[in-house]
Amino acid sequence: MKNIFKNAIEISKGICKSKLGNGDIAVDCTMGNGNDTAFLCSLVGEKGKVYAFDIQKEALINTRKRLQELKLLERAEIILDGHENIDRYIKGKVRLVVFNLGYLPKGNHDITTKKESTIEAVQKCLDILVPNGIILLTVYTGHENGKKEKIALESFTSGLNQKEYNVAKICFTNQINNPPELICIEKVVL
Repeated sequence: MKNIFKNAIEISKGICKSKLGNGDIAVDCTMGNGNDTAFLCSLVGEKGKVYAFDIQKEALINTRKRLQELKLLERAEIILDGHENIDRYIKGKVRLVVFNLGYLPKGNHDITTKKESTIEAVQKCLDILVPNGIILLTVYTGHENGKKEKIALESFTSGLNQKEYNVAKICFTNQINNPPELICIEKVVL
C-alpha cells in the first residue's frame, strides 16, 4: 500500500480520481506542460471535456504535443488566455477545477501566476462549479509571488460562507524546501 500523504500533487490527483468520471467537465487553469491537462482528460473519458488555460504560447505547444501523443487532444480545449478570463469560454457547470500555481516548469521563472488574477479566477470558478464540485489550488511558496498568492488565497478562502463551501488546507509541516500546499474548496450540496 502506498502513502497517501506523499505531497500536495498526489493528494490532488487522488481527489481528482474520486470526483471525475466519464462525461464530466473539468478545468485546468494553469496548463503548464500539459501533465494535469492529460491526467484530467484521462479521467473525464471520451464523453468529457477539459478546458485548459495558460498565458504562455510555449505551454500550449507543450500541452498540445503531449495530448496528441496520448491521443487525448479531442477531449481538451486549449486556450491561450489568463485563467481570470474563464467566464469568456465556459458557460456551463464544471465538476472540478485545478490550479497548479507558480511558473512554467523549465520555463521563464519571471513569468508567474499573480494573486490578483488567481483570486479573480477562483471567484469565477465558484460560480460555474456544480454542487459537490471541487476547486484544487496547489500553491508554491518558494518564490516571492507564490508567498503573496498563499496569503491572498488563505484570506479569500477563509472568508467563504461555510454554509456554501467547505475549505481545507493541507500543508506538510515536516518537509524542507517550501513544499507546495493544497487548498481545497468544495461546493456544498444545499
